[in-house]
Amino acid sequence: MKAIILAAGYATRLYPLTKNTAKALLEIDEKPIIAHLLDKINEVKNINQVYIVTNAKFYQDFNKWADKYKGTSEIMILNDGTDSNENRLGAIGDIAFVLQNTEIEEDILVMAADNLFTFDLPSFVDFFHQKQSDCITVQVMEDRQELQRTGVVETDHNNKVISFEEKPVNPKSKLAAPPLYLYKKDTLPLFAEYLGEVQNPDAPGNFIPWLIDRKGVYAHFVTGECYDIGTLESYEKVKVLYQSK
Repeated sequence: MKAIILAAGYATRLYPLTKNTAKALLEIDEKPIIAHLLDKINEVKNINQVYIVTNAKFYQDFNKWADKYKGTSEIMILNDGTDSNENRLGAIGDIAFVLQNTEIEEDILVMAADNLFTFDLPSFVDFFHQKQSDCITVQVMEDRQELQRTGVVETDHNNKVISFEEKPVNPKSKLAAPPLYLYKKDTLPLFAEYLGEVQNPDAPGNFIPWLIDRKGVYAHFVTGECYDIGTLESYEKVKVLYQSK
């Protein structure tokens, strides 16, 4: 299995902090966000390569960081060629970019570089292997305003996803979907097909409602926290939370 970390955004809501620093390289508890994510990935024994896709603006910064990284993951930094928020490829565009520029022929784990989480990643991978289908994570969220800022899922009695809506005005359930996905290798060609048909490359969750019309996708219920680092306020809040652990 391979892992893809999406780190090509420009984080304009975090300016001026991210004007010259990639969001994933901001530090929390004395190490970059990206290193926290790799710690979680390293808990999964059968992930043997991690692709971090970034942009031309921060490509060299990620390479400098990777040269000093002391973890166990084998890392490849990819430059998607964009240089501003206006010409970004978007999350799904970046997944397709990685698949087009590597020789991945295995199942993949996809995660956003700006979401830290505490739930158990190996159990998600075990669920994926049991289902032998594409899988997402879901967690119960009571706060309606929070639901309006994330992906919202409906499932049937077998945990099969029957609807998925990104940032809904009127959430249909209390099941929130963090940006963490597992895809079978036979799903990989569908990313290019999606982009050719839908042409909405931004949020990674936008792929799911299109996919469930073509393949079975299952939801793994997780317990724990997921922190979306999208604003200066949320970044400061997460820094305090991690320092107090």
